This record gives sequence, C-alpha cells and structure tokens, in this order.
Amino acid sequence: MMLLGRGLDARDNQTRQMQDAVSNVEKHFGELCQIFAGYVRKTARLRDKADLLVNEIYAYAATETPNLKVGLKNFADEFSRLQDYRQAEVDRLEAKVVEPLKCYGTIVKLKRDDLRATLTAKSREAKQLSQLEKTRQRNPSDLHVIVSCLSSHYEKYVQNFLGIKLLCLAENELQRATMDATRTTRHLEETIDNFEKQKIRDIKNIFSEFITIEMLFHGKALEIYTAAYQNIQNIDENEDLEVFRSSLYPPDYQSRLDIVRANSKSPLQRTGSSKSSLRTAQISHRMLRKDEEEDEEEDEDDEEDDEEDEFDATKEVR
Repeated sequence: MMLLGRGLDARDNQTRQMQDAVSNVEKHFGELCQIFAGYVRKTARLRDKADLLVNEIYAYAATETPNLKVGLKNFADEFSRLQDYRQAEVDRLEAKVVEPLKCYGTIVKLKRDDLRATLTAKSREAKQLSQLEKTRQRNPSDLHVIVSCLSSHYEKYVQNFLGIKLLCLAENELQRATMDATRTTRHLEETIDNFEKQKIRDIKNIFSEFITIEMLFHGKALEIYTAAYQNIQNIDENEDLEVFRSSLYPPDYQSRLDIVRANSKSPLQRTGSSKSSLRTAQISHRMLRKDEEEDEEEDEDDEEDDEEDEFDATKEVR
C-alpha cells in the first residue's frame, strides 16, 4: 500500500508538470499571436499610408517643371512598386506566422482534454484505494482471525466472510482503476512528449519564416530605395530654374522693358520736357484762339452778306 501511494504521488507530480507545460504554451503563444497580428496590422496600415503618399506625389508632380516632374514621377513609381512587396510581406506573415500560432489554441484545448481524462482516472484510482483502506480496517484479512471467529460464533464468521469478499472486490476495483490510470498516464506522457517536440519544431519554423519574409522585403526595399534615390538626384536644377524664369519673363519682356527705360529719363530731362510741353501748349492755345477769332469774323461777314441779300431782294419785290 505504501508503494502504491508513492506511485500515486509520483504520477501526480508528473501530471502537474504536464499541466504547467501546457499552461505555459497557452499563455505565451497567445501573447505572441496577438503581438504578431498587431505587427501585421501596423504593416498593412503603413502600406495604406504609402499609397496615399504616392497619389499626392503624382498630383504634385503634374504641377511642376519638366525635370522635377519626371524625377518625382519616377520616385513615385518606385515607391508604389515597394508597396506591392509590402503587401506580399503582409500576406506571408499572416499565413506563415500568425495562422500557425492561432492553431495552438486548438492544440492546447486537446491537450487539456487529455490531462482532464488522466486526472479523472487518477481520481478514480485514489478513491478506490481509499475504499480499500476502509474495508481492510473494518474486516480482517488474516486467516488466524478468521479461524478464531469460526470457533466462537457462526454469525461473526459470516460477517467476516462477507467482509473478506468485499475486500476482494475492493482490491479488484483498485486494480482496474490503477491499470486505467496507468494506461491514461502513459498515453498522456506520449501525447505531451509529442506536443513538446511539435512545439519546438513549430517555434523554429515560425521564427525562421518571419526572419526570411522580413529579409526578402528589406532586400527588395534597399534595391528600390536605391533606384528612387537616383531618380531624385538626377533632377536638373539649373534647367528647371531656366524654365521657371522663362515662365516669369515672356519673350516680349525685353522690348517692353526698353520702352519703359526710354520713357524713364533723368529729372533735368523731365524738367526740360515739361517746359517744352508747356510752351507747345501755349502756342497751341494761341493758335486755337486765332482760329476762333477768324471763325467769328467769317461768321460776321456771312451775316452781313445775308442782310444785303435780303435787302436787295426786298427792293426787287417793290
């Protein structure tokens, strides 16, 4: 009985360690799954923001000078191509990292079911052992005690016989419970052993896939960023500056400038011009007055002629 009790204690410790192993995986794999899923979501949002940036660069490039327009457009093309690789990164991380970690929710649930079955079998075994102890305490199993009971009272003999029978039944039940507990424990040991192997293998695969996916993306990103940098550096600043100046100063700007300069003279020249203009205005005014006086004299002459004509006509009538 002491050996059986020690065996139960050893299996209990073993089961407790298995429970701790499963609980540890459940906790940390769940945290890893959530963090990796958040990492993938952040990467997808970064891709969306990059698409907005590409559209804005295209819109701005359409308003700029030729060289700057070409350089910005080529940069936007390269940056847009990078977002295609970023989308591939998101898809691969989802399939190769997040999904395998999600699967461990189901795996842990199955292992807990196995642990529950083992615990149930061990509980049944412990219960049978307790019943057997109680039966042995109530009923003698020693042959000497049975013989002494036969010599004394027949009734006690019957009671002892029944007690022995109950004791045998309890021992049989204990034996079956022990075999069942041993079988389930061995099954659990194999299951947990396979679980541990699979866990280590999956951890290696998941992190290897993560590193490979990130290396592929960043390798392509370095290549694309190099091309985008060259496109920006190839923008001809001087040529675009000439185009900008040409847009500010149209072709007839120089001739109009000459006219303005010709009309803009020194103060002395402007004073002489003013005096000359005043003199010209006075002469023009005098000539205008003279013309007006001549016109008035002609009008008076015309009136006198009209009066003489009327007078002559009156005389003829008479």
